[in-house]
Amino acid sequence: MKPTTLAAAVLAMAVTLPTLSLAGPIDSACLRSERSSANARTCACIQAAADATLSRADQRKAARFFTDPDRAQEVRVSKGAADSAFWQRYRAFGRTAEAYCS
Repeated sequence: MKPTTLAAAVLAMAVTLPTLSLAGPIDSACLRSERSSANARTCACIQAAADATLSRADQRKAARFFTDPDRAQEVRVSKGAADSAFWQRYRAFGRTAEAYCS
């Protein structure tokens, strides 16, 4: 099975069966955020996108952006190889979440 097909299947299951998915770091941060669009269904979908595209360590790092948006900017403009690689994975996560959760 292609990785994109697998990711779509995981997202479909997480969106249709939100009660069976465990809360992850992105889901928890999303629900705690003050964003008006933060609700259980949307946050569960975003978590599913994170599960399909990010490691657990990347998810924890990305979850911090909900409470410290300036940290996201610091990572984005960083010249470090690890931050650059993370930012590429984070952007892929963002595209996946936007495609499946909007």
